[in-house]
Amino acid sequence: MQMKSEIAGEAAKQRHIQRGVDAKDKSKGDGKQQGAMQAGAREYPEPPFPEQHQPKPGHEWALEPEPLYDAPYYLGSKKLDQKVALITGGDSGIGRSVAVLFAREGADVAIVYLAEDKDAEETKSAVEKEGRRCILVKADVSERSHCHKAVMETVEKFGRIDVLVNSGGHGPRAPILEITDEQWHTGMDVYLLNVIRPVRIVAPQMVKQKGGAIINISTAWVVEPSPMFPTSAVFRAGLAAYTKIFANTYAADNVRMNNVLPGWIDSLPATEERRDSVPMQRYGTSEEIAATIAFLASEGAGYITGQNIRVDGGIIRAI
Repeated sequence: MQMKSEIAGEAAKQRHIQRGVDAKDKSKGDGKQQGAMQAGAREYPEPPFPEQHQPKPGHEWALEPEPLYDAPYYLGSKKLDQKVALITGGDSGIGRSVAVLFAREGADVAIVYLAEDKDAEETKSAVEKEGRRCILVKADVSERSHCHKAVMETVEKFGRIDVLVNSGGHGPRAPILEITDEQWHTGMDVYLLNVIRPVRIVAPQMVKQKGGAIINISTAWVVEPSPMFPTSAVFRAGLAAYTKIFANTYAADNVRMNNVLPGWIDSLPATEERRDSVPMQRYGTSEEIAATIAFLASEGAGYITGQNIRVDGGIIRAI
């Protein structure tokens, strides 16, 4: 009962944060829409999209258009055959697409999620359609005891953890001098500590196994800091430093850590202004980010560690 209460409390806290964000975030895009250059494997929806701000953590099933996550063109090649992956925030967005593509590559998947039961069940079903096993673990990664629970349930079910993917999290957003001490603390928790906590529990097991891959889903604002996202830029930059230190420390144990830096993607509120900041003239998709993560989790990326991998359509200016 206490754990359920903690989860409900954290979900309410994140929704409170998002209400503050929504009050300052008005959809834009009254100008003439231009055709996008289609550089991906299929056509992608064009902004502006319908207004669809949701209290965070939100519900993917309620988004219109629904984010592209299943990558029908992506053919698995057993890159993760018989591996076990633990994905925090795996119920929706990039995390959901990672779960599906990992399964297509042969991995069994444990999905950690906060409160979105319907999204989590849909993701589990999508993984099982790929012929792999999936478990759902309802937990709050801001609590160390919940992280321990998620790891133990995964090991009990699958015997090991080969890959950890840290996804999810929405922190406060405001002009930099308007962010309160409490909001800075919240941003640090969401963007930095919620990654470090699972790592501290999973990494020692990977060291014992003499191998493992950890991929953190970060943000392009690490490289192109945006005045719109100061807490994300500041603490994800801290995550970049943590990643480099971790990678150097555990390289000899064959435990790798890398960050993926997405730009504007289809699970975010889309506007023409944001699209126009991308040289490729379109939003990215969850499935495109997930394909990069699947590679970084595989032995094909065995000599890549401590890196920040940009997957942002070539963003050249922050907005």
